[in-house]
Amino acid sequence: MNMLEFYQKKKVFVTGHTGFKGAWLTNILLNAGAEVHGYALESPTDPSLFRLMGIDKKINSVIGDIRNYDQLFAAMKDAQPEIVFHLAAQPLVRLSYEKPVDTYSTNVMGTVHLLEAVRNIFSVRSCVNVTTDKVYENKEWHWGYRENENLCGYDPYSNSKSCSELVTYCYRNSFFSSSNSPAISTARSGNVIGGGDFACDRIIPDCVRAAIGHKEIVVRNPFSIRPYQHVLECLSGYLLLAQKQFEDKNLAGSYNFGPLEDNCVSTDALVEIFCSAWEGSTWRSQGDSGPHEANFLKLDCSKSKAVLGWVPRLSISEAMNKTVSIYKEIACGKEIGSTMNCQIEEYF
Repeated sequence: MNMLEFYQKKKVFVTGHTGFKGAWLTNILLNAGAEVHGYALESPTDPSLFRLMGIDKKINSVIGDIRNYDQLFAAMKDAQPEIVFHLAAQPLVRLSYEKPVDTYSTNVMGTVHLLEAVRNIFSVRSCVNVTTDKVYENKEWHWGYRENENLCGYDPYSNSKSCSELVTYCYRNSFFSSSNSPAISTARSGNVIGGGDFACDRIIPDCVRAAIGHKEIVVRNPFSIRPYQHVLECLSGYLLLAQKQFEDKNLAGSYNFGPLEDNCVSTDALVEIFCSAWEGSTWRSQGDSGPHEANFLKLDCSKSKAVLGWVPRLSISEAMNKTVSIYKEIACGKEIGSTMNCQIEEYF
């Protein structure tokens, strides 16, 4: 069965559906014929992909805080989902230094609330908690981290996501161990790019804002190496994981969904690729005295490949071309739905 065919008529609950990845995931599920229910705060940016795509008019969308258990539980109980994707989070490293309490309360207690709701709503059979590649204790290794490596994020964002992993591990063992319990997993992906991200302090949105404004792109950490991947790559992993553990609960666990080996590039190399795709763009390096961020980060995805049959397919140049094509349409005031849906159809 084609993976998207599996989702036809499935009831799916997505937290964080108003965010960048959440909007892409929701649109994929809609294209697959799923009944989608969303729970999230208002779109974190203006503009937002969620609004540009008119997703609020296509699904059962509840605007609420993941830290409000009663509201979350009511929304999930009303939806009676079979599958849950947990993407709601405070996702920015730099903001986590400014607002550590908000970051921990959202990313840790938000996970507790989500899993507690799943525990008390018996329709759920599969749940994927999306964390990050930054959950690992970063030793600046030049090889990828595996799922059994130490979890100990350095900064408040990364550390709160490590805690979210531990919460999930605890709930899976304490409350979801029986044969009729839902399958609960965590998914760790790399640095995601794709059309429609408008967040601050992310390299591609910053590049796009500079290009549209005919300004020079300022790069603060040009030599940091990250596992860059197109949003469709990691989302295909989440969708495949949710399907596989729906069919076989024994597959539940933690999984890395990183890019092709050659996509682990330095920030300056990524910006050069962007400038090639967006003609006329230029960049410069600027010293940065900001808070600590890792210099080298890479994922080993052997488990996802062997157990789930998942493989990344897009080169960094292909990922960038898909990303830039959507941003250029947005810059020209065009409707991006057909391009986004075409990219989804081509990928799957």
